Order: sequence, then C-alpha cells, then structure tokens
Amino acid sequence: MRTNYGPDRYAPDGAYAWLRLGISLALATIGGVGMWAIVVVLPAAQAEFGAGRGEASLAYTATMLGFALGNVVVGRLIDRIGFMWPALVSATLSGAGFILASYAPSIGTLALAQGLLIGAGSSATFGPLIADISHWFDRRRGIAVAVAACGNYLAGALWPMAMQPLLVAQGWRETYLIIGIVCLVTMLPLAAMLGRRPAHHSGSGAAGAAPVKDIGLSPGAIQALLVVAGLACCVAMSMPQVHIVAYCADLGYGVARGAEMLSLMLGAGIISRLASGFLADRIGGIPTLLIGSVLQGLSLLFYIPFDGLASLYVVSAMFGLAQGGIVPSYAIVVREYMPAREAGQRVGIVIMATILGMALGGWMSGFIYDQTGSYAAAFLNGIAWNLLNVSVMTLLLWRSTRGRRVAA
Repeated sequence: MRTNYGPDRYAPDGAYAWLRLGISLALATIGGVGMWAIVVVLPAAQAEFGAGRGEASLAYTATMLGFALGNVVVGRLIDRIGFMWPALVSATLSGAGFILASYAPSIGTLALAQGLLIGAGSSATFGPLIADISHWFDRRRGIAVAVAACGNYLAGALWPMAMQPLLVAQGWRETYLIIGIVCLVTMLPLAAMLGRRPAHHSGSGAAGAAPVKDIGLSPGAIQALLVVAGLACCVAMSMPQVHIVAYCADLGYGVARGAEMLSLMLGAGIISRLASGFLADRIGGIPTLLIGSVLQGLSLLFYIPFDGLASLYVVSAMFGLAQGGIVPSYAIVVREYMPAREAGQRVGIVIMATILGMALGGWMSGFIYDQTGSYAAAFLNGIAWNLLNVSVMTLLLWRSTRGRRVAA
C-alpha cells in the first residue's frame, strides 16, 4: 500500500522517520556547540584581549541575538524549500565562523563572528530542526520533538568537557579552529542526508492548509499568545540557569559547586524533555506545557527558603525536571493548532521569543541583584513572569477545552 508520503517506510512514524530523528539528534548535538563554546572560552579570550567582563560578554550577547534571529529566518526558509539546503548553509556558516573567530584580532571582531556566523549558523540545529522533525511524526510527535530538542542540552553537557583539554593544551584559538573543522566535516554530510521533504512540500493533498485543531482563535492570535508565554517563561527560567554559579559563590559554596548544579539542571532537563514528550503524545502540548510551567514556578519558589548546599542540589534537580520540557512543548502546540506549511517560521518566532526571554531575564536578575544586594527579589521577579506564562497557557487550555466541547 502506498500513501501520500510515498512508500510505507516514509510514512509518518515509519522507519525513515526514526532514522531521520537519529540523524537530526546527531546534527543538533554537534551544531549545538555554537551556543556553548563562547561560554567556555570567554575567560581566556577576555584575558588575551585585555577586555572588561562586560565588553567580553558582548560576544555571548551577539551569539544569542544571531541564534534568535536565525531561528526565524531559517525556519521561514525550511517552510519554502525544505530543511536540507538551509541546514547546509547553516553548517557552513558555523564551521567558517569558528575558523574565522580563531583569527579574531579584537574582542569586537570575535563578537561579530559569534553573532553573524556562529550564532546564526547554529540556529538551524534547534527551532528549525524541531519544526522539521515534527512533520515526520503523528502518533509519536511529542517524543520525537523532545528527542530532537535534547541535542541542545547534550551539546551543553558534552562539548565543554571535550573543549577543556584542548584549551589547556592548545589555547582558545586552536580550540576554535578544531571545532570549526569538526563542524564542517561532520555537519555537512549529516545535513545532506536530510534531503527528503515532508508531504506538504510535495504538493500532494492539502496538508498544512488549515490548523489541525480549532480553538476559535486565528493562527496569528495563537502565535502572539505563545510569544508572550515563551518570553515570560524564559525570563523566569533564566534566573537559576544564568545566575546559579554566582549565587553559590555569594553563599560561600564556591564556583565549582554552582557549576555542578548547572550540570545537574541540564542532565535533569534531558530527562524532563523525554518525559514531557511522552506526556504530550497522550494529553497534548498545551496541558504538558502548563504542567511544566507550574512546576517551574514552584521550583523557583523553593530556591528562596532552601539555600543550604544539599538543599540547592535538590532544588536544582527539581528545577531541571520541571523546565526541561517547556520549550519543546511550544513546537508541539504550534503543530497541533497551526498550519503545517507554516511550522518552521512559527516555531522559529516562538523560539526567538524564548531566547530573548533568557537574555532579558539574565540581565534583569543581575540588575535586581545590583539594586538589592540579594537574589531573593530576583527569584520573586522570575516567579511573577512565570505566573504570566501560566495565565496565558491556562487561557489556551480553556479555549482548547471549549473548542472540543463545541466540536462534540
């Protein structure tokens, strides 16, 4: 039997879909170095250029801005021409960016390479990749999206460990040069293996012509609500992720303990993403996202009274288990309630909002700390933003439940 997707092996949830998911995970894990490498080499680069911490941090800011905008631009491209060609260009930008950055004569040049090449190039391995893989699964879309999204966290766990011995032996410039070569040698072949396009690109049927589910809101209205929710949830999410190391140092536990808690968050986040994927396949993206958001708020609240060393490890693990599945759930909601042919662009816009939320929240928490001398108010600020996210998702849950009753 043949379907609109060609032979059975290319049908949703079929053998090819799972093979494509494996290739996508490998691509995301390698390409995810673009978000984490600058964090690892920043102290060495700052010392070499004689720059201040704020000036040196512009390289990280530029990376995040390039990553955020790239999610939208690349997402729009994959809606039009499929995933392979934008991914090939992005892989080339990433590899070339690391190689050129290794020869940067100043911190400003390094920041430009980070933003225009590395950040923009690595964006294809997150939002656009998640949007692409969502087209190849129906029954198992939640877990597929979650697995693809885990590549970002795996990159954060694996690349810093791989970079440390190179930094000690060769320095940050040689480390960047090697990363660039590895990206070009591995990412280009992996991206070239993803040339097959989903059904709505082939012109067969009317796939993607209308939202899968109707909740009485236009795609534009749903998009706007998801942007607000994504921004708010990640302002809250950024508080522990960006400041846990500094928080531990202030409490007298040392930087190393804070780094261990950050790693614990990322590890628990992988578990959370996989669990959320399974849950979304059973109850849908909106309820799954709402559950994660509520648990994230509770975890933030626990940081305030429980500031002992053992307690912080426990709360950090709880936070990772709560927040890990939130961002991938936005992609699932987009696929459930918006046209498939617009998934890349719309997922990219929501992902951009979450990245901007991380950037805004990281700065906001630092500013509040400077004004108050304590992170307590910063945690409360995160909880307030989290309540905004919960309110938006509660509204969408109510609309979706009402829509099902009307349809029945």
